[in-house]
Amino acid sequence: MAEGAGRVFAIERDPRCLAALGELAKAYMGRLEIVAGDALKLDLVALTAAPRKVVANLPYNIATVLLLGWLDQIAAFENLTLMFQREVALRLTAAPRSKPYGRLSVITQWLSEPRILFDVPARAFVPPPKVTSTVVLIVPRAAPLAPAAKPALERVTAAAFGQRRKMLRSSLAVLGISPEDLLTRAGIPPTVRAEELTVAEFCALARALEQA
Repeated sequence: MAEGAGRVFAIERDPRCLAALGELAKAYMGRLEIVAGDALKLDLVALTAAPRKVVANLPYNIATVLLLGWLDQIAAFENLTLMFQREVALRLTAAPRSKPYGRLSVITQWLSEPRILFDVPARAFVPPPKVTSTVVLIVPRAAPLAPAAKPALERVTAAAFGQRRKMLRSSLAVLGISPEDLLTRAGIPPTVRAEELTVAEFCALARALEQA
């Protein structure tokens, strides 16, 4: 509220925290609204009109699920500032040919530009967790990085990274069509592995899958 937000919706599932949040709501009468509910079941876009920003310390066991749901509506948000376990933050921002690069990297970077802001050490929490946390800023792209249908992109990334140490001519066989034909259509050598492809090349694979 101190940063000038016109209205803030605080979503809290734990009933033990609602009383404390209620005291804050009284201090910012009319500007802070407490929503008692499960973020997994709420449509954030329906809560308020644009412009919208999400700022959250996500429960780490559902952080990826929440993010993927919000990415489906990413154009409705100005940005997302989210805290993840550091390993997840590295996956979101990973470049091709790096160990953390995978399906989450491709889908996130296809629709947005994620950037690590800073780490939060375990000592900042009570009780301290056994992991380092990382805050990530996710800014929607004006348009997806390259043309692709999301279901097709999800299928090719799932197949490719499902056996990431294999060459694509082997890992893509689970799609039920000739991997060689698919890769030829996309202009990708059959001997490369999933971690070597850029986001744009995965989009080319997704388009080839739809054409096939």
